[in-house]
Amino acid sequence: MSRAMKTEGIEGTERFQSPGKGRGLKATKHFKVGDLVFACPAYAYVLTVNERGGHCECCFTRREGLSKCGKCKQAYYCNVECQRGDWPMHKLECSAMCTYGENWCPSETVRLVARIILKQKCQTERTPSERVLTLRELEAHLDKLDNEKNEMNDTDIAALHHFYSRHLDFPDNAALTELFAQVNCNGFTIEDEELSHLGSAVFPDVALMNHSCSPNVIVTYKGTVAEVRAVQDISPEEEIFNSYIDLLYPTEDRIERLRDSYFFTCDCKECTSKSKDKAKMEIRKKLSTPPEQEEIKQMVMYARNVIEEFRRAKHYKNILHCELLEICEISLEKMGSIFAETNVYMLHMMYQTMGVCLYMQDWDGAMKYGEKIIQPYSVHYPPYSLNVASMYLKLGRLYLGLEKRTQGVKALKKALAIMDVAHGKDHPYIAEIKKDMEEQK
Repeated sequence: MSRAMKTEGIEGTERFQSPGKGRGLKATKHFKVGDLVFACPAYAYVLTVNERGGHCECCFTRREGLSKCGKCKQAYYCNVECQRGDWPMHKLECSAMCTYGENWCPSETVRLVARIILKQKCQTERTPSERVLTLRELEAHLDKLDNEKNEMNDTDIAALHHFYSRHLDFPDNAALTELFAQVNCNGFTIEDEELSHLGSAVFPDVALMNHSCSPNVIVTYKGTVAEVRAVQDISPEEEIFNSYIDLLYPTEDRIERLRDSYFFTCDCKECTSKSKDKAKMEIRKKLSTPPEQEEIKQMVMYARNVIEEFRRAKHYKNILHCELLEICEISLEKMGSIFAETNVYMLHMMYQTMGVCLYMQDWDGAMKYGEKIIQPYSVHYPPYSLNVASMYLKLGRLYLGLEKRTQGVKALKKALAIMDVAHGKDHPYIAEIKKDMEEQK
């Protein structure tokens, strides 16, 4: 790598000290909606276990007929090039998966950290993922970790030693603690066009951007490369803001989530104006007696608890989908006594219910929930939102599967209008959707 590479930065942008926010990234030229601000290859990445067989471990391409690793029979590849390209990383796990069999179960974070340690060993120069921020500069916030987070870190370190000691020399525990904290705070989940989880990765340059609840860029993925596109016009000298979280929820919930996961208090214009909170917390119309403030407060507490309960229940090994459906239906009925159907807590549980319906192949049920969700989503989320695009996409595909051609094509067009801006017109996902629409003619 040339010396020029070391300091070249990212054209059209500049790293700077953002008042009150520490370092950040600002524009040095004008970007209009849909422009690619920059792309960043993953410094290290890992395909999630559930997507094995459907995606290439090396380039994340989704297609039929991938070839599997002859030894472990767990990893799948497009071709020999991809298999060779992935071998240094796959080698960390291949024989261990054979040895441990059913007992091979490192978390995705542990798998990613193992790959980072290996990469750091073989890579001394600055990488193309670190044009404005190096991996070692990532914030760890070690002083802010509570007992629960420290315990999780210790568990991860133990698992790393347990599953990877044959192929890796580890730094000391202090360095590992810092690395896990950096990954927990700066890692990204790679998702597909329907926001299904594909894997985890670190993109140091993308991590330089600060957060806003009305972001002016959006991050999407093309294989294992992150692409950052403008979703608002950005002028020279303006700071570039990404969103770190799901923006559906009211201000108080967002602030709590950002404090808990990223250790800062958001003061963006959305959090100071709270302009969307009233619509997000809509109360049912035409109730014979309007609910007291205390009743509403109690119901919000119930909603937040049930959201957390459901999140945990989804991970239980032996839970049945009919039991998950029951949690959803009971909570929707209870919340529905006070909350309007457009209330974000109702929408959250409807979205979960839709997911369970899709899993159980109850297409009509999934469609019914999707139809209730889509309009309020368009109101609560910013104009170009992956959550809105993926909901139109799911609905469109459901309609087509249920022979509802006109509605299907209409919904897919709405998805494409957002994806053209967020993913860029030449993204493989867009070509795929257009092909599906062509076949309807």
